[in-house]
Amino acid sequence: MEFLPPELSAYADAHTTPESELLKRLNRNTHAHMLRPRMLSGHMQGRLLAMISHMLRPRRILEIGTYTGYSALCLAEGLTDDGRLITIDNNEELEDFARSYWNESPYGDRIDFRLGNAPDLIPDIDEVFDLVFIDADKQNYALYYDLVLDKVRPGGILLADNVLWSGKVVEPVKPSDKDTKAVLAFNEKVQHDPRVDNILLPIRDGLLMIRKR
Repeated sequence: MEFLPPELSAYADAHTTPESELLKRLNRNTHAHMLRPRMLSGHMQGRLLAMISHMLRPRRILEIGTYTGYSALCLAEGLTDDGRLITIDNNEELEDFARSYWNESPYGDRIDFRLGNAPDLIPDIDEVFDLVFIDADKQNYALYYDLVLDKVRPGGILLADNVLWSGKVVEPVKPSDKDTKAVLAFNEKVQHDPRVDNILLPIRDGLLMIRKR
């Protein structure tokens, strides 16, 4: 995931607003106790998510892929006073862990965790979203995009994580590598969608920012 030389990454981190103590603890305990801690957004990307949320002041946020709840806390920072963040994940074993940190934050009562498969749950969500963050199984990225775009207001923002996929998007793709094929197809789908404007940010593992026209 790390494409910059280590010294430049360290310099960028040093000139980025630090994590809160709560986020530091969540970050540390995710790495200490959870499988695949690289799935955590982490300091740099977390501050970017928070910055975008503060800029948008969203009333409704949808997150697809909760993991240990770090990105939800970052996104919730910019919510309006009556705002709500809906986050979807199919791993019930992580719910209590994530909630324990949410409940220590000012946003615990505004984060709505929904357990289940996103393709089954999203069609029944009757909301208009200002901000959507897609960070789940790569093979369904295009499906998630299709399911949520009509629920995003004009001018709303979608963010999709891992769109550089550890650099595999510019390497020869093995026939069996379904995840890389899915990421490539998703990136091309968005690039050629006349309903949106987009920019691929080479931050961490790649973040695709999409604005609905």
